[in-house]
Amino acid sequence: MMQNDTRELGQFIPLHYHFQMLYDTARISGFRAAINHVVKPGAVVLELGSGTGVLSFFAAKNARKVYSVELNLDLVDESRRLLKMNPNGDKVEVIHGDAFAYIPPEPVDVVICEMLHVGLLREKQLAVIDAFKSRYQRSFEGQPLPIFVPQAVIQAVQPVQHDFEFEGFHAPIILFQHPYSIDPRTTELGEPVIYHQLQYNQRFGFSCQWSGVLPIETEGTLNALRFVTKNILAMLPKEQSIIQWHNQYLVMPLEKELSVSQGQKIAVSWEYNAGDPLSALQPFVSGQV
Repeated sequence: MMQNDTRELGQFIPLHYHFQMLYDTARISGFRAAINHVVKPGAVVLELGSGTGVLSFFAAKNARKVYSVELNLDLVDESRRLLKMNPNGDKVEVIHGDAFAYIPPEPVDVVICEMLHVGLLREKQLAVIDAFKSRYQRSFEGQPLPIFVPQAVIQAVQPVQHDFEFEGFHAPIILFQHPYSIDPRTTELGEPVIYHQLQYNQRFGFSCQWSGVLPIETEGTLNALRFVTKNILAMLPKEQSIIQWHNQYLVMPLEKELSVSQGQKIAVSWEYNAGDPLSALQPFVSGQV
């Protein structure tokens, strides 16, 4: 059965949005490095929600076979067209199917699932992977779970002061920031604090609920929180390093501004589930502790 939220995000995102993602050098290069690391020669790979097919293309370099599942029929046609133009594209079977229901015809070594949004909001990364693991273990009893790309996620929140004035128009709105550049409108009032983390091959819940304190290191006006989502694309034990990629930062304005000074600790809480709409993230600042 097709999920309504998945349909909304997968079926109605314009093709040019997916094309534009190819310009995200940090995303593309990070996934390419991670996939090259985890996909060994002769491996079988499954990609859930494959978009333009670029990640399946990376996997096909070493893989014997890549099953590439996409719900959006326009993207299915486009990814088939593009893969035919690239080396090893014949190893990729593009399947028009629902990532919530598809099961490969054989065991796989690696699963790629890049249904990612900052805060794990909107897109159904956790739900898709959780459902896949249940189907896979029923269908291939006794087989170990495949390696997932990404392998883990770390989420953090940071107190900030943000300038919401636009040519005299005051508009405290939800904003997205490029994670690899400095936004002059934002003043960091403290360091990011981790509020959620998980590994996809382990059991996990969907709740991103948190209640904690944010240390203030710089005097200013706390009028927003910045949410940071770091995706661990691959872990490299021998090198004692990781391959990572950040989603865009999410700047969430607060209902009430709060004057803060160095050394203060501000109590903050919220409750939402992974895959919820952006409106589900409603931080509550209860003041100094």
